[in-house]
Amino acid sequence: MSSAQPVAWAVLVLMLVAVAGLVLASFKVKGVGIGIAGVLFAGIIAGHLGMHIEKEILEFVREFGLILFVFTIGLQLGPGFFASLRKSGLKLNIMAAAVVFMGAGIAVALTYFNIADIISALGLFSGATTNTPSLGATQTMLKTMTGEYADKASLPSLAYAVAYPGGVFGIITVLLFLRGVFRINPEKEAELFRAEQRRGVEPLERINLVVENSNLENLPIAKVPGRDNGVVVSRIKRVGMSEVETATEHTALHLGDVILAVGTRKALEQFRVVIGRESELNLVKVPGPVASRRIVVTRKDVLGKTIGELDLDDLYGVAVTRVARADIELAAVPELKLQFGDSVQVVGNEKAMAKVAEALGNCVHALNETNFIPIFIGIALGVLVGTLPIAIPNMPVPVRLGIAGGPLILAILLSRIGRLGPMLWYMPASANMAFRELGIVLFLACVGLKAGEKFFSTVLTSEGLHWLAGGFAITVIPILLVGLVARVVFKMNFTVISGLLAGSMTDPPALAFANAVCRSDAPSVAYATVYPLTMLLRIVAVQILILIFCR
Repeated sequence: MSSAQPVAWAVLVLMLVAVAGLVLASFKVKGVGIGIAGVLFAGIIAGHLGMHIEKEILEFVREFGLILFVFTIGLQLGPGFFASLRKSGLKLNIMAAAVVFMGAGIAVALTYFNIADIISALGLFSGATTNTPSLGATQTMLKTMTGEYADKASLPSLAYAVAYPGGVFGIITVLLFLRGVFRINPEKEAELFRAEQRRGVEPLERINLVVENSNLENLPIAKVPGRDNGVVVSRIKRVGMSEVETATEHTALHLGDVILAVGTRKALEQFRVVIGRESELNLVKVPGPVASRRIVVTRKDVLGKTIGELDLDDLYGVAVTRVARADIELAAVPELKLQFGDSVQVVGNEKAMAKVAEALGNCVHALNETNFIPIFIGIALGVLVGTLPIAIPNMPVPVRLGIAGGPLILAILLSRIGRLGPMLWYMPASANMAFRELGIVLFLACVGLKAGEKFFSTVLTSEGLHWLAGGFAITVIPILLVGLVARVVFKMNFTVISGLLAGSMTDPPALAFANAVCRSDAPSVAYATVYPLTMLLRIVAVQILILIFCR
């Protein structure tokens, strides 16, 4: 069947490996398991047993799975990535660079201890760090050489295959070790990370104030001092009246009126000084033709527009008080740009709010729809970006981001932009997770099948065992040291450490494992922060080592 119907055979093998691997991944001992790496292990066993797939099919499925994984990660990260980069990017990249340099140093040390020659050590360096582009750079440079080094051009690939599984298992082992030594609760760490992310955004509160400042008599709310701090007035009860009304920018204040203001505690305190004392009345509970409603932004033509540009208060006589975005509530200031999926709090009468809902979209099922045209365009552009050569002075071979780096970086940028013309770069969370899991399972299944062909026959030799040990050292020692420093010295959150270590090894399976353990996408942020520089350094590192030791 494998030769007569290669496509059908490939599908059958991949499905069997995926099922077996996911079953292995579900087994846990005292709450600890190997996670998604079970698929890699199942693939190695299947490859060893002779369940081979045609090379072209295997490589296509492997690379396509990797593209799906990194692209969906990028779409998820985009909105908050640059804020994280500004906040901790330098520190994380320095630590990731330290992992690269230590790994290169250990690879060189292997040659002095006669564990491997320099050509094999370069293959171990690439495999132990699960970095295929650096292997490609090694092979490309060796093809340009003559003599003994050109004759050994196939060695890096063999060493890479031996070290790769250890590279995946090694980082997972380190993460489990750090978790055990420091008695870390990953879910608690993820919650602490989310709290840290929200720390820079003050929660919104509301206050009822009595207008006592005579200077405000007959003054429109838009001209009241103190609103430049993000305070929004949503309701007003006129003096002598029993019902509340909607307050808009043009509503004039009079002495004795009671207003409801929304903003941060500091801004509201400053606003109180301008308006007057706090009222015992709670306007939310006072009857009147005023209600509050959450409206979801789904119309494409309002995306990227500010609340001020939409002018909802003038058009419909409503007040927009706050905007919920990614579990964070923002004050509805005029300069705030709306994004797809924002939940806008609107205060007004039911008829007006119905018109606002129509203007903003409020199509909840649109949040669960996946628009595939932008996804396919994004993937295609990402692959093109990954193939673009980046020339570095004195380097004989240009550097490329590769089939993983290009889609990842482009997805982050597109997700950050949100909308480009008619293209909406948005994927529902459920669809994102499904494509992400599918991608990493296909990728690991193919890697395991490929490595399994020669894994045991190579490992079960004296040289193979040396390679396995050397590759494991390249994997474990740098990330263990950096992980300990990150936790002990810098007091880093475990979710950040997980993403940092996975990114410093350019290791998608480790990232998938970290995300699953933490039940959070928090590790992905650190992963994407260090990935571009790490990829560049690993490709440059092997070329420098060849220039130094292979003359």
